[in-house]
Amino acid sequence: MLLGPFRSSSPSLSGLLWKMPWRMSKTRKMRQRLRLKAVDDVISTVRASGMDVHALHDALALPVEHAMPPKDKYTVFSRTSTGYRKGIHKVPHFTKITSRTNPAGF
Repeated sequence: MLLGPFRSSSPSLSGLLWKMPWRMSKTRKMRQRLRLKAVDDVISTVRASGMDVHALHDALALPVEHAMPPKDKYTVFSRTSTGYRKGIHKVPHFTKITSRTNPAGF
C-alpha cells in the first residue's frame, strides 16, 4: 500500500471519474421536457384545487414547456461561460431551482 503522491485512486487509474458530454443527448432532452411537463401538471393541479399561496403566483408567472424556446429549455444563463449560456446537464440539481426565466437579451 502506497501513501503520498503515488497512491492509486480512481482518477489516476482510469482517467476522469465523471465524464461530462459537451452537449445533451436526445434522451436527456426528452427527459428534461418530461420533467418540465410534470411541473406544469402539478402547477395546474394546485391551481384547480383553489389554493391561493404566494409560491403559486410565482409559478404561474413561469412559461409553460411548449411555450419555451429550446434555448431556454436546455441551457441556463451563466456569467462565467463563453456566450453567457451553460447546458443544464452541467448544473447540479437543475430541477430543484426555478430557472425558466433568464436575463433579457440572453
